[in-house]
Amino acid sequence: MKFVFIVQGEGRGHMTQAIAFSKMLKKQGHELTGVIVGKSKRRAIPEFFLREISAPIHLVESPNFACDKAEKKILIGKTIRQNLAKASTFWRSLKEIHEVVQSEQPDIILNFYDLLGGLYNGFFRPEAQYWVIGHQYLIYHPEFQFAPAAGLNKFLFKFNTRLTALGASEKLALSFYELESTNEITVVPPLLREEVKKLTPTSGDFYLTYMVNSGYGEEVIAFAKANPHLTIRAYWDKKEAAETEHPLPNLSFHRVHDQNFLRDMAACKGLVSTAGFESICEAMYLGKPVMVIPVKGQYEQACNALDTIKSGAGIASDNFDFSKLEHVIQARVVAENYFQNWEKTWPNTFRRILPETKMTEPDFILTQSFS
Repeated sequence: MKFVFIVQGEGRGHMTQAIAFSKMLKKQGHELTGVIVGKSKRRAIPEFFLREISAPIHLVESPNFACDKAEKKILIGKTIRQNLAKASTFWRSLKEIHEVVQSEQPDIILNFYDLLGGLYNGFFRPEAQYWVIGHQYLIYHPEFQFAPAAGLNKFLFKFNTRLTALGASEKLALSFYELESTNEITVVPPLLREEVKKLTPTSGDFYLTYMVNSGYGEEVIAFAKANPHLTIRAYWDKKEAAETEHPLPNLSFHRVHDQNFLRDMAACKGLVSTAGFESICEAMYLGKPVMVIPVKGQYEQACNALDTIKSGAGIASDNFDFSKLEHVIQARVVAENYFQNWEKTWPNTFRRILPETKMTEPDFILTQSFS
């Protein structure tokens, strides 16, 4: 079967999920004929994604979050105003997506939580079947725990999630742990690349950190300066940053690099990260304790933090205080065996979903959106 992906370009999580899914497709004899990636001026597409996805890539302008001047907090009002002002640009992006779909004639469009994917399916009604995949779709499960909401944050998160899934015939909800599927969603394991599974974890002497917004670098520098006995390796996707920077003897900053990040994940004492989904899953698979810091103003990450605690992966914090993880690192019991067994069910899960869809609807499109 022929697939086209639509991938949200915010952070690294959706991209690594797309890579993992593409490898699974190839193993099972299917074909990925095109990948549409939502880009923005704030971020560069990581080199590892361009190298590993193994399909033609089409970049389109896509809605993105707006941050404060410190590049830390998400400003919802500014995000809405800026994206509405670019409506004509996004309409051109939808037509570009349609050109790719018309050219490739996929059976499935898989959307990795990109807003344009849902709008495309809603406006253009392609013949292909439309699927969505992401941790966000777990909100439709009765056991999902929402974070306390402030203002319109919860409504907008749910509204955006619904828009990404307009007309979707299959909603694949990625989960840290096993849950029963419902009539609305199919609960599936995390998507991890084969490189993660080949790693041998060791107990290093440093902490690994990843921040989706570069403004949090100031917090990390302040903590490292006040705690010179702790060594920290930080990764970010700051567009203008050098490949490696050493602001302090015990602190280094690195541009996002898939192999180096995973190497350090396997060797670190623990992961301190903004509350995305994919990095937490990689840490869980390798048995590394986690502390997550939800991005301020991003309600989705507040929910992710609660789910991280529920899964037993680690703790949550409102700042990059690495000592909090240091205090609990000896007390927790890592449940990586359970997580690994759950992740290994993916191939059977995929085979179980696909034949049913094939019988009822020969043509479909699968898309992926951002986390």
